[in-house]
Amino acid sequence: QGQGGQCQQADGGDIREGGDDISPASLGAVLSRDENEGGYRIDYIYRSDPDYPDGRSPLSQPDLGVSEGDVIISINGVSALSVEHPGVLLKNKAGEQVLLAITDGVSGDERNVIVEPITSSRARRLRYDDWEYTRRLMVEDLGGGDIGYVHLRAMGGENYAEWVRNFYPVFKRGGLIVDVRNNSGGNIDSWILEKLMRRAWFFWAPRVGNPYWNMQYAFRGHVVVICNEFTFSDGEAFAEGIRRLGLGTVIGTRTEGGEIWWSANTHLADRGIATAAQSAVYGPEGEWLIEGHGVEPDIEVDKLPHATFLGEDAQVEAAVRHLRQLIDREPVEVPPVPPYPDKSYDYE
Repeated sequence: QGQGGQCQQADGGDIREGGDDISPASLGAVLSRDENEGGYRIDYIYRSDPDYPDGRSPLSQPDLGVSEGDVIISINGVSALSVEHPGVLLKNKAGEQVLLAITDGVSGDERNVIVEPITSSRARRLRYDDWEYTRRLMVEDLGGGDIGYVHLRAMGGENYAEWVRNFYPVFKRGGLIVDVRNNSGGNIDSWILEKLMRRAWFFWAPRVGNPYWNMQYAFRGHVVVICNEFTFSDGEAFAEGIRRLGLGTVIGTRTEGGEIWWSANTHLADRGIATAAQSAVYGPEGEWLIEGHGVEPDIEVDKLPHATFLGEDAQVEAAVRHLRQLIDREPVEVPPVPPYPDKSYDYE
């Protein structure tokens, strides 16, 4: 037990825990103080995939009619300007109904709405959802619908579903971007590489409808992987595998360099663990790979800080340009259906 609070036992060892119980909550938006309007202006509402409405921002629920530019005047009857930040009035309110008085940013009319704030961890995920969703929209716009986009946050159990959810709707396109920036690792690189190694070897021609191929769901187009300095572990193995297996091009910046298995078997007295390097990887040429250096991209593209802050993404833009060139040079077409054979039989 430490001074000023109690300790809890966890895998990380003794962790100091405060005596108070404060859980921050969020409205899932960017707010700025506006003294002239008497509250906090809603500058931006975080977006997420509309096909999964459970992931919406609290302020984007369709029955609320809340828009960017509206102003939050009060929270549960307390003036929003009476505190330094609206989060002060949202403490311990995650999952509970909260009454907001809002001024319409266009008409100036005031009305009340009821929302349910989300936890700080859900808010962090929502911000990530927004980044991922806007990357996909960017690819759709720049690629003209010819290029698919899949982002993998990690290489664990949840990410199987991530791949399935985002790959299969675009597997017929001429180009594919697999974004492993910020990927925290795991152990499913082989499973995903296996999907991209599938090859079409004949085509089914139904009497009605378009031809489709076997192997089913094989991707026949061009592939680009985007990585960065925050691509870790199995994300790095995936990027290296894409290149070594000849499946596509790697674009971005050199990865973190942490592709190594480590043990977690030594438990300490405080219930923490001591880890040690256990297994490293090497190639058939007899050279150690990745650890301590990372994966070098085939095409190096960095993101300028100010342009990135303004919403640009140089790495996505470079990936789309590269794929557009490949698609124009080597279009991936479905072979035309040959004339149907005449299998009629003359009985005379």
